[in-house]
Amino acid sequence: MSLSGEPATGVALWRRVADSIEQAIADGTYARDTRLPGELEIAEIHRVNRHTVRRALAALAERGLVRAERGSGTYVEAPRIAYPLRSRTRFSEIVGAGGLEASGQLLSASVEPATRELAKRLGLKTDAPLLRIDALRMANRVPICLGTTWLDASRFTDGGRVYEKTRSMTKLLAHFGVRDYRREWTNVSASIADAADATRLDLALGRPVLVADSLDAEPTGTPLLTTRARFAAERVQFVIENK
Repeated sequence: MSLSGEPATGVALWRRVADSIEQAIADGTYARDTRLPGELEIAEIHRVNRHTVRRALAALAERGLVRAERGSGTYVEAPRIAYPLRSRTRFSEIVGAGGLEASGQLLSASVEPATRELAKRLGLKTDAPLLRIDALRMANRVPICLGTTWLDASRFTDGGRVYEKTRSMTKLLAHFGVRDYRREWTNVSASIADAADATRLDLALGRPVLVADSLDAEPTGTPLLTTRARFAAERVQFVIENK
């Protein structure tokens, strides 16, 4: 029996179920990260069997509208933020361009010795003091990424306090007289969020993150900061721009 009460093929049935769920997502009945009713409940609502429901949900998952979490259920996916990777990559500008409100939260600030790799990136000596800033960045209060940034502690003295006040790396640099800077390089990889990152990003355990290691420098080429950012993969879509 079809949704209209008339006989219909199996294909028509699963497509109609999928269309009905998609409409409920579009009109806000099922909001971002809302767990959908269980397969049995959906089957009862639409008077179809569970196989038809599974096919409808699979089709929605292929289109990126929902995601299945083992042992938990099926959830509505949030629209991904288009996040350009370019020579001037500013979180607040990117999020704001999408009509969202960008915000940041300082998690911790400390001074630690530079590892060989970090010292090489920043043009410093191994064991030179680095200011480490761990921050959470959000769009409309939804966690988007966790960033760990290292700067020369001798140049950016008390930078942690400045970031806590301004909640912006761009404003922190401006405070110390750096008016412009550009991205030298970005390396992107994929990983699974550890327990701490999953909690801060409001992700289920086992969910993927996109890891972006980067270096920013002044227009003269002098290294400023290096960052390891972990983005919730289900909330962003990286866009590579050749400019």
